[in-house]
Amino acid sequence: MLEEFKEEEIVNKVGGRFKLSSLIQKRMVALNRGARPLVEIPSKNPMEIVVKEIMDDKIYLDSSGEVAIADDGSPDGAILEDAGPSLDDL
Repeated sequence: MLEEFKEEEIVNKVGGRFKLSSLIQKRMVALNRGARPLVEIPSKNPMEIVVKEIMDDKIYLDSSGEVAIADDGSPDGAILEDAGPSLDDL
């Protein structure tokens, strides 16, 4: 089990267990469809990548419940929002 789930910090950061579950599921789908990770970690485990993105404030759920990428001021921010190929392409 990932250590971050033993603490309430990740739950509080996202705004509750339901939002955390939704954010993890949606981001993992994007990663599995080819989206680029927003963090560099030695693991290729999608769950560890998503947890690190959340803990580093790289992603969050916007007001419509969709995954949003935190604005870090980078000029290529639009590229980071690429969720990979559509389900029709797979």
